[in-house]
This record gives sequence, structure tokens and C-alpha cells, in this order.
Amino acid sequence: MTPFRLIDTHVHLQMSQFADDQEDVIQRAADAGVTRMIEIGLDVATSRTALALAEQYDQMYAVVGVQPNFIENTEIGWLAEIRAMAAHPKVVAIGEIGLDYYWKKVPREMQEQVFREQLALAAELELPVVIHTRDAHQDTIQVLREAASGPPGIIHSFSGNWDFARDCLDLGFWLSFSGPVTFLKAHDLHDVARRAPIDRILIETDSPYLSPHPWRGKRNEPARVRLVAGSIASLRRVPLADIAETTWTNAEQVFGWHH
Repeated sequence: MTPFRLIDTHVHLQMSQFADDQEDVIQRAADAGVTRMIEIGLDVATSRTALALAEQYDQMYAVVGVQPNFIENTEIGWLAEIRAMAAHPKVVAIGEIGLDYYWKKVPREMQEQVFREQLALAAELELPVVIHTRDAHQDTIQVLREAASGPPGIIHSFSGNWDFARDCLDLGFWLSFSGPVTFLKAHDLHDVARRAPIDRILIETDSPYLSPHPWRGKRNEPARVRLVAGSIASLRRVPLADIAETTWTNAEQVFGWHH
């Protein structure tokens, strides 16, 4: 067991990639010192499963919501279902929500409408939000400026430059780093990881995606959040234990834990 605790603030352990060894993956995370994980929903069905996992494992919590690429999976009454799930004590945020212009699966206007509806729900429930933004940084910032009236939250798997980071920080958001911060040529990410206020950074894996070096291209898992923390520690020239404890404390602040 490691002498410090780690948190993975963003996992998708219900994905088919973990169908054969989900329990082993969770155990390996525990063995690596990952003592808390947040399972993230992508639509109503996966939000239900995220909550079921959180109920099954003491160290897991859930985030419920509809991700922009999954909007077409929704049916009438979806927002009421998300609202009902969000009342559960193990649900800690609304997400992942936002804008994605990369895949072009869903019209931008529809993405924005669903994004705004969920921001309003989060504000109503006084819950933070977990933001997905891909190839849509400026529009994401614009919507957040106009519609994010509740607690802020997390820019998940941060992928922008310092200008975008500063806009997010100015809105009160935390920046969550994932596997790409370990890549040799991720110069913009390295710059942000060095410059961001230490009390506004988080770590995640986005498992099964975005495996850190030297596992790039392979299935990711929560135990590897240690490599993300290690990369940030190296960039900032501080001990790994400092990043582990600081990101744990930051997550407590975001999600409202006090233990």
C-alpha cells in the first residue's frame, strides 16, 4: 500500500472493456492507493449504472447526466430521471455535460440546449458540474458565462492552452488532468499543469480511455492515475505525495466531502 491516498475523479468502469475483469481493476486501483473513484454517466442508462456501482462499492461515487454525443439516446422525461437520481447521497455532480464539435453526431443547437438545461438543473440542486468540451472551447466558455449559476465544477480531461485555462479558472472551475499530460509533446498541457494554481487542479484517468505513457493506446484503468499525478509532480518539481494529497483535498472541496 502506498503511503498516500489518490483519487480518480473520472472513470467509466461500466464500459464493455471492463466486462471480464471489473473487480480485478477495482482491486488493482486499491492496491495502488486509489481509495476513491468517481463513476461518470453519459446518458440516463449509464447514469443508472454509475449509481448502482456507487451503491455497490464504498470507495465509488457517481456523477449523472447526458454527454453531448449521447443526446440522441435520450427519451421524453430524461431530465426528470437525472433529477431523481441526483437526489441520491452518493451522487456528487451533474455530468458529464457540455459541447463536442469533434464527432459531429448531434447538431450544435441541440447540444447547447441540453447543456443549458443541465446547468440549470445543477444550479437548482446546488451540485457542481463535470464539463466535457472538445473542439468547442470558446462556445463552452460562453455558455458557462451565461448559464452556470450554481456551484462551478470540473473541466474534465483538460486539453486546452493557458488562455482557455485562464478563462475556466476565472469562472471558478477546477482543471482535471488525465493521461495526455504524461505525453512528451503535450507542451500546452505541460504549461498549464505548471502554471495553474495548485488548489485548482485535479487528476483522473477517464478509464478506459487516454492511457498515460507508457501505456498510450492501451486500455486505461484507475491504478494509472498515479502516473498522471507523477507527471504533474515532475512538471511542478514537487513530491508525488504533495500532488496526491492536494488533489484529494481539492476534490473534497469540489464535491463537498468533509471526511
